[in-house]
Amino acid sequence: MPADHVPALVALVEASAPRCGRTRLVAIDGPSGAGKTCLAARVAAAFDAPTVHMDDLYPGWDGLQEGTLRAQEWVVEPLTAGRAARYRRWDWAAGAYAEWVQLPVSDVVVLEGCGAGALPAGASASVLAWVEADEAVRYARGIARDPEYADHWQRWARHERSLYDADGTRARAHLVVDTTDEPY
Repeated sequence: MPADHVPALVALVEASAPRCGRTRLVAIDGPSGAGKTCLAARVAAAFDAPTVHMDDLYPGWDGLQEGTLRAQEWVVEPLTAGRAARYRRWDWAAGAYAEWVQLPVSDVVVLEGCGAGALPAGASASVLAWVEADEAVRYARGIARDPEYADHWQRWARHERSLYDADGTRARAHLVVDTTDEPY
């Protein structure tokens, strides 16, 4: 992903106010395969910030909505109360939640993945970035990353559409990035 999206997002974060206690939560959302993780890594590096991956919060292939509730409960609520946040990592191979992961104290926390900016947690984001790309491009990226994802792509896409249609996440974004024509 070209770095030209990073300065724009960094500038938005720097100009934003904390909305989770003293923490500026940066939500990077959008459909699978759009490039959220790549953008999140660069933004997190700019602030030396911890990143919470929504993939660690979903309880399986039908857990998108539940993952958004875990983001609220395990990340947003503690930060808002001035406490350290922690989350329980989903072990995809075991099909169960595994160990607790403690977040270091930080002025900026990046929450990335499908549903990162969805409500209720999205209401506490200082900055919400929406990353998108054409579906064929996203599919190719997703399957290149994890060939077994092909068996679940349509199922997950239905969950995404349902969540995003009900939530209006893209319409609330401070920045929309289209990565269709960018290398991944």
